[in-house]
Amino acid sequence: MTTELQAPPVAQPEPVLHRQRRGPAHALQAMGAIVLRELLKFSQQTGRLVSALVRPLLWLAVFAAGFRNVFGVSIVEPYDTYVPYDVYIAPGLIGMVLLFNGMQSSLAMVYDREMGLMRLLLTAPLPRPWLLFSKLCATSLLSVLQALAFVLVAALLGTTLPWLSWAGLHAVLALVAGALMLGALGLLLSVHVRQLENFAGTMNFVIFPMYFMSTALYPLWKLEESGANWVYQLARFNPFTYAVEWLRFALYGKDPGLAPYVVVGCALAFFVVACWGYDPQRGFGGLTKRGGGGPA
Repeated sequence: MTTELQAPPVAQPEPVLHRQRRGPAHALQAMGAIVLRELLKFSQQTGRLVSALVRPLLWLAVFAAGFRNVFGVSIVEPYDTYVPYDVYIAPGLIGMVLLFNGMQSSLAMVYDREMGLMRLLLTAPLPRPWLLFSKLCATSLLSVLQALAFVLVAALLGTTLPWLSWAGLHAVLALVAGALMLGALGLLLSVHVRQLENFAGTMNFVIFPMYFMSTALYPLWKLEESGANWVYQLARFNPFTYAVEWLRFALYGKDPGLAPYVVVGCALAFFVVACWGYDPQRGFGGLTKRGGGGPA
């Protein structure tokens, strides 16, 4: 009687379709889904767009008009002649749109984390930095769209900027880089803001100091000339200053100096630290302890 020896089962190769889903195509598909979700959510929040435009437009229509003849802007770089005050502060107001939307995205991240949506997202079979980068791209795209909407409305009010030129392409690059930097800052803040109740206080220590201690409303030499040396020094080390100055110089085809390096460097630093410190379990610690354990 013969006994047949059976060979051990050979492991079947992973299906081609499954391998493809884990490749670059799957990563891009996930990014597209995340960006589309944010765009659809934003399209249903018309009040968010209105509030994003009303704030800088009030500054442009009221503040700039009221102080047009009070704050004289001398001939300084990048301008070749005297400019109205509303033209000077227009890049700073565009930066305001980017700044507030970046912080708004931080609030949305905190909310999604408390509701469990971020933990569900981060269970996808993709690297966590890629998922966070997808969220950052969605935030930056919304920031750029809102900034361009503000530019159109400002042009209707009589404040025109030289976008339709070769320098305008450089200005769009500066706009995108500024949106990425401020979006990455919002992502970083969402790591450390544990509850929605703490968000308002945190933002008051971020938004207003970054905006007012910058060149968004006045040149640096004005601060130094007025004797506000400590404000002048803070403005020099404020990354928001460099985002505004890069945009301002790019609009007129002038060399922005170190501004691009500072903006890109800060964007990378904020994003890397956010990826290192982001924990989807934040906001669920008490629930996990009470429930005797939970998903990792």
